[in-house]
Amino acid sequence: MNVIYPLAVPKGRRLCCEVCEAPAERVCGACTVTYYCGVVHQRADWVSIHEKICQLLIPLRISMPFYNSEEERQHGLQQLQQRQKHLIEFCYTVAQKYLFEGKHEDAVPAALHSLRFRMNVHGLSSVELVPAYLLLAEASLGLGRIIQAEEYLSQAQWTVLKSTECSYATHSLLHRNLGLLFMAKKNYEEARYHLANDIYFASCAFGTEHIRTSGGYFHLANIFHGLKKLDLADTLYTKVSEIWNKYLNDHYEVLSQARIQQIDLLGKQFETDTGLDEAQEAEAIQTLTSILNIRESTSDKAPQKTIFVLKILVMLYYLMMNSSKAQEYAVRALDLAKERKLSVCEQNSIQDLLNLISTEEAHPIT
Repeated sequence: MNVIYPLAVPKGRRLCCEVCEAPAERVCGACTVTYYCGVVHQRADWVSIHEKICQLLIPLRISMPFYNSEEERQHGLQQLQQRQKHLIEFCYTVAQKYLFEGKHEDAVPAALHSLRFRMNVHGLSSVELVPAYLLLAEASLGLGRIIQAEEYLSQAQWTVLKSTECSYATHSLLHRNLGLLFMAKKNYEEARYHLANDIYFASCAFGTEHIRTSGGYFHLANIFHGLKKLDLADTLYTKVSEIWNKYLNDHYEVLSQARIQQIDLLGKQFETDTGLDEAQEAEAIQTLTSILNIRESTSDKAPQKTIFVLKILVMLYYLMMNSSKAQEYAVRALDLAKERKLSVCEQNSIQDLLNLISTEEAHPIT
């Protein structure tokens, strides 16, 4: 039974909805420690994140057992905190992935879970809350809720201003989301200012050629593309493509060498070989697919640029062990190279990619 009967709730205890914090009327029948105001929010939370973490919430939300010593109690508290820290990162990654996939509604419950666990572990005013606020702001922007996005961003900005130990990476995320806000409001001057700061702080944290920096270049390119400043946009799209190409090519070379030697460098079956988490893989797909769409609209003028992005996508899907998608993009690249009568060397390099993918399908590394 999922319905809560008010008379069965202990006096003085207030049960709140996991999504909106309204008075709860339902409880999850699987874990019995998560509450909702109605079926709609229960279903939304289940689809977003609850199905993945349902059983993990039980030890976090039941009363702690009685311990025989202070040492045992401290050990129990440490275990509880470690579980919460794991869920902070897991929920954050899931929410990020949804955002890059354009599933903004699904991202909200996962981001809220990450925020609440951060509050439990770090307190209500810690700078560690900022990444979760920024996820919620980005989800709100994607849903067209600009005022709500501004509220989350204001909270994040105020938290950063009060902190004396805010990392370059957090500053980068804050400015990126402020840039996205002003893009949504069509204030492109302010958007460019914040994205320039995003690139600066990301460069300080990771380097100018790092994939974590490429997002700032990508959004800045989108602004210039929208303003019809196509030369500037083209330069930045090329920059983003080159960053992802270098990163993926390094991993691709390692895997290719392993394929030739018929060994598994990890001593187990490969699950993913990108070196990226699920959110970063979703970001790579979203970014490179967007650039490809723009390149294809001008492929008559510069087919080499289109083929370059297609080859990067081939590497990405190959490293993600998605041979069918890798083969699809490789065939498209080869067809375009033949159609535009590009050099034999270029055609051969694409054919080599196709051959490698076909070999991998026939004899996978185990």
